[in-house]
Amino acid sequence: MNEQNKISVVINTRNAEEHLAQVLEAVKDFDEVVVCDMESTDRTLDIARQYGCKIVTFPKADHKSAEPARTFAIQSADYSWVLVVDADEIVTPELRDYLYRRIAEPDCPAGLYIPRLNRFMGRYTKSLSYDHQLRFFRREGTVWPPYVHTFPKVEGRTEKIPASLRHVRFIHLADETIGDLVRKTNAYTDGEQQKRGEKNYGLGALIGRPVWRFFRNYILKMGFRDGLPGLVHAGMDAFYQFVLVAKIIEKRTRNDKSSRKNG
Repeated sequence: MNEQNKISVVINTRNAEEHLAQVLEAVKDFDEVVVCDMESTDRTLDIARQYGCKIVTFPKADHKSAEPARTFAIQSADYSWVLVVDADEIVTPELRDYLYRRIAEPDCPAGLYIPRLNRFMGRYTKSLSYDHQLRFFRREGTVWPPYVHTFPKVEGRTEKIPASLRHVRFIHLADETIGDLVRKTNAYTDGEQQKRGEKNYGLGALIGRPVWRFFRNYILKMGFRDGLPGLVHAGMDAFYQFVLVAKIIEKRTRNDKSSRKNG
C-alpha cells in the first residue's frame, strides 16, 4: 500500500482498562495503533502491549481531560492519515472500509466528521443517537487546542460523513450516569472557562445560554421523543451551561475585586 494511503489510529488513555480490549480488537487491522497514555495505574498498558500497540506517554500532571495530550499523540503517529478514537469507542468495519476507500479518492477532504452512536440512561436514544466528531484528518499541520470540548484545527477542507450511511460510525460504549455527568460538569467547566475566560458574560448569558441549550436539545433535536432520558439530558446540558457561565462571572468578579484592592 502507498505510504500516503496508510492510517494511524491514535487513542488517548488514562486508566482505560474497562473497554480497551474491545476498542483495540476493532482497530487491529489498521496500519498502526498508537496509545498515548497519561500515566495509567490500572491494566491499560498491559492491554495495549498485548495488542502490539505503539505506546507513548504524556504526563498526567493536573490535566482533567485528554485534550492537552491530543496534539502530542497525533504527532507521535507515523502515517499521513490519523483516526482519533476514544478508549470507549468502537470503530465499525464499515467505517474502517469507508475511510480507506475515501483516502484513495482524489477529492478526499483533509478532515472528516464521523457520526457517533451514543447511549444515555441505559439505551440508545433517537435525539442523542448521533453527534459528529472531527476525528479523521491529515496528520501534517493538524493541531488540537488544549481545551475540553474542542475540535482539531485541520489545514484544508472538511466534510461530514452522513449519518444515513448504514453502520459507518463510531459506537460509544459508555453509558453515563447522572453522577458521571455531574462530575464531568465540574471538571470540564473548570477547563472550558480557560477557553472562554475573556467572555464578558452577565445575567443575560447566565439565563439565556441554559435556556437556549435546553430548547435546542429538547425541542429542535426532538429530545421529547425520548421521554424521561431526553428531558434529563436536555436539563443536564442546560445545567452545564449555567455552571460554566457562573464560573466565568465568578472569576471575573474576583479579579475585579482584587484589582480594586491592589489599586
